[in-house]
Amino acid sequence: MGILTLLRNAFGRSRKERAAQAEGATQETAPAVTAPEPKLPSQPAAPAEPDPSEPPAQPEATPQVPEPRSESTPAPAATSTSTDEHDLVKAAFTNITVPKPTDPEPEPQSEAAPEPAAEPRPEPKTETAPEPAAEPQSEAESEPTPAPAPAPEPAPDPTPADGDKAPQGPPAPDNESSTSGAGGNATAEGEAEATKATPPEATAPKPATTAARLRSQAPGLTTAYKAAGTALKKHGLTGTRARVHLVLDRSASMRAYFKDGSAQALAEQTLALAAHLDPEAAVHVTFFSTEVDGTGELTLTDHENKIDELHGALGRMGRTAYHAAVEAVLAHHGEHAPPGTPALVVFQTDGAPDAKTPATQSLTDAAANHPNVHFSFVAFGDPENKAFDYLRKLKTGNASHFLAGETPKELTDKELYEGVLATWRP
Repeated sequence: MGILTLLRNAFGRSRKERAAQAEGATQETAPAVTAPEPKLPSQPAAPAEPDPSEPPAQPEATPQVPEPRSESTPAPAATSTSTDEHDLVKAAFTNITVPKPTDPEPEPQSEAAPEPAAEPRPEPKTETAPEPAAEPQSEAESEPTPAPAPAPEPAPDPTPADGDKAPQGPPAPDNESSTSGAGGNATAEGEAEATKATPPEATAPKPATTAARLRSQAPGLTTAYKAAGTALKKHGLTGTRARVHLVLDRSASMRAYFKDGSAQALAEQTLALAAHLDPEAAVHVTFFSTEVDGTGELTLTDHENKIDELHGALGRMGRTAYHAAVEAVLAHHGEHAPPGTPALVVFQTDGAPDAKTPATQSLTDAAANHPNVHFSFVAFGDPENKAFDYLRKLKTGNASHFLAGETPKELTDKELYEGVLATWRP
C-alpha cells in the first residue's frame, strides 16, 4: 500500500510539475526527461542516470526527448529527496515506455519540431523523381539524332515536356507513307492518269478485219480499206459493227454502168468498207428491177468480177421497184443477223422509183420496225436530173442520198465514203 501511494503521489506531482513547466519552466524539466531515454529502444544513445542538478550537461538530447515525453509521461519530481521515489519513478517510466505503440505519434511531432530536418527528406525525393525523367529525355534526345531510322522516334513518346514535339514525329512517317509529300501526290496523279490512259488502250476501237488479213486475202482493196478507215474515224464510227448490204438497180437505164465497171467498182468499195464493220467481211448483194432479180455475196477471197458474173446470169432487165428491194433486204437481214444488229444498205439506183407510194411506205415501215437498218442511196447519173427529186424530198429518218454523178467510177474512195457515211449513226 505504501508503494502505490508513493506512485500516486509521484504521478500527481509530475502532473503538477508539467503544468508548471508549461508556464515557462521547460528548460528545467528537459534534463530530467533525458534520464530515462537511454533505456528506450527508439533512442539507444543517451547518458547514464543524470542528476537533477545537471540540466546543461546534455543540451543535444533535450530537443528530441521533451516532445515524445510531453504527451506520454510527465517529468518526475526531481526535487524529492528520497531515492526510493526515483527508483519507483524509473520503474514506472520503464513500464510505460516498453509497449510503445505511440512511437508513430511522437514521430510526426518530432518531424514538426525539427522542421529543418524533415524538409531535406522530401526534397531529395522530389529531386530524385525528376532526375530519372530528365535522364531519359537527354538520352532520347541524343538517340534520335544519330539514328535516322524510324525506330528511335517512338522513344521520345514518354517524355512529358520535350515529348510534345516527339509525338508529332511518328504521324509524319505515316503521312509520308500515304502521300509522301508532293512527290506522293505526283505519283498518285501519275497512277490515276495511267489508269485513265489504259482503258482507252484496252477498249481502243479497232476494225473488224485487220489490215494484214486484208492485204493477204484482198490486196486490191488496200487503198479503199485505208480510205474507209479514215472516213469512219472522221465521223466517229471507228470500231462500229454492222452488217453491210449492197442493192444494185438492174433497170434498162443501168446497162451502161454495168458495162463500164461502175457497178463492180461500187461493189469493191462497199466490200472494203464492210471489212471495217463486219467481222465476216462479207457483203450481201441484191439485184432488183421490176422485182428482185437475184442475190449474191461478196467476200475478200471472192469479189473480183463477181458483179459482172451475177448480173450476166440474171437475164433481161426491167423497171425500178424500190419497195421490192427494201422488203428483200429486210427479210434477209432478219433471218441472218441477231435482233437489233445494225445494218448499212448501200442502195444504188439511177432514177426515181416507178411506184413512189409503195417505195415510201416500205421505207417508212422499215424505219418503224427496223430502226437499226439505214438506207444510203447512191444515185448514178446527172445530179440535176429531176428524177432524184424523190430522194431529195425523202424524209423517213432512216435514209440518206449521195449524188455520185454521171461517171461514178471516177469518184475517189474518199468521196464515196464521205457521201455514204454522211448521216449514218448506228
